[in-house]
Amino acid sequence: MQVDQILSEFRLNKEDLKEIMKRMQCEMERGLRLETHEEASVKMLPTYVCSTPEGSEVGDFLALDLGGTNFRVMLVKVGEDEERSFKVETKNQMYSIPEDAMTGTAEMLFDYIAECMSDFLDKHHIKHKKLPLGFTFSFPVRHEDIDKGILLNWTKGFKASGAEGNNVVGLLRDAIKRRGDFEMDVVAMVNDTVATMISCYYEDRSCEVGMIVGTGCNACYMEEMRTVELVEGEEGRMCVNTEWGAFGDNGELEDFRLEYDRVVDEASINPGHQLYEKLISGKYMGELVRLVMMKLVNEDLLFNGEASELLKTRGSFETRYVSQVESDTGDRKQIYNILSSLGVLPSELDCDIVRLVCESVSTRSAHMCAAGLAGVINLMRERRSEEAMKITVGIDGSVYKLHPCFRDRFHKVVRDLTPHSDITFIQSEEGSGRGAALISAVACKMVVVLMSH
Repeated sequence: MQVDQILSEFRLNKEDLKEIMKRMQCEMERGLRLETHEEASVKMLPTYVCSTPEGSEVGDFLALDLGGTNFRVMLVKVGEDEERSFKVETKNQMYSIPEDAMTGTAEMLFDYIAECMSDFLDKHHIKHKKLPLGFTFSFPVRHEDIDKGILLNWTKGFKASGAEGNNVVGLLRDAIKRRGDFEMDVVAMVNDTVATMISCYYEDRSCEVGMIVGTGCNACYMEEMRTVELVEGEEGRMCVNTEWGAFGDNGELEDFRLEYDRVVDEASINPGHQLYEKLISGKYMGELVRLVMMKLVNEDLLFNGEASELLKTRGSFETRYVSQVESDTGDRKQIYNILSSLGVLPSELDCDIVRLVCESVSTRSAHMCAAGLAGVINLMRERRSEEAMKITVGIDGSVYKLHPCFRDRFHKVVRDLTPHSDITFIQSEEGSGRGAALISAVACKMVVVLMSH
């Protein structure tokens, strides 16, 4: 076995990418249709966020953002300046979620969230106000309305019992009631991809796709109402949360998954689920690199066939190391330092091989992800039967933002696979929280409009 032979398994050629794209589109169609929705791996959940808003209410809104190990509370002031364009100011604070709140009971988790909110309101002296609240909740949810959604299943290492199958907004409202020291009006709950899309929409009116590549990987886009069979109505568009991380859960990716992917999946908190996400997201990238390094060690192709105890330990090679290795300027210093911190003394050749391993894993991640997004964009173009479609994609997430080459590799393949679309990529700043607050502003306006009719 040679190094290149082992790493070549990670390479996807254009035919592979087109095949993945085609299968993704097929699963998306199955998720949208009533008779196949139940068994489809890509759930295509309606969000009840409809044709993108022209401006919104002015005022103060609160936003919560729960989607990973950190939880954010944000105060957003939406105002208008002289030209009637929107001015958005934000103040926010991060709170980390303790392990026992992530894996205890739903009450514990939501009580902790309410406690953080109380702390934030105290700090900003707004406890006496009853503010509209937008909630970004980045887990699979079946919505019954913009402020009512049932948690289908936890992902990303969360396991709080008693939440699955329940209305998340209800759990939050109950926790706020139990405290009794402040009031909130929860007007909207959205997913982080939707919040990112809306946040970017305020920068660029043609933003109709939102995507996250971080701890998780997911996308949403504006779909024609007539094709969203789970919701009545034919006119206009509704934002659909694809939940594409679960693509592959019915076997659609078996011919592309490698032995390392199977090991990562079997050791995860949700074996057999979110298989596409496990090929792409930052939660698993470092571990995939470690497993490939171990394979090379066992084949006597790396570190003289000797691995340190640390290197043999699951999770020891963090995803941020992948970015650092690929940022190395060529003097191998960064790579050497990372490896020696893991108890290995690498030769120059070892450093170069480790770099190749990182590049192989992160490039596959970018290309896999690009095939999915190209599938979404080509589907949108088909629906709209536009010869040449102009579209903007709003993107957030640590892998997209922090990895030195992910963006360029990803953009190139998306554009290769969508020859008839003119795509602009924008990076969301303060994405999810600001999006949630803007949505709560929109939801307030919608509620007002509905009541006045």
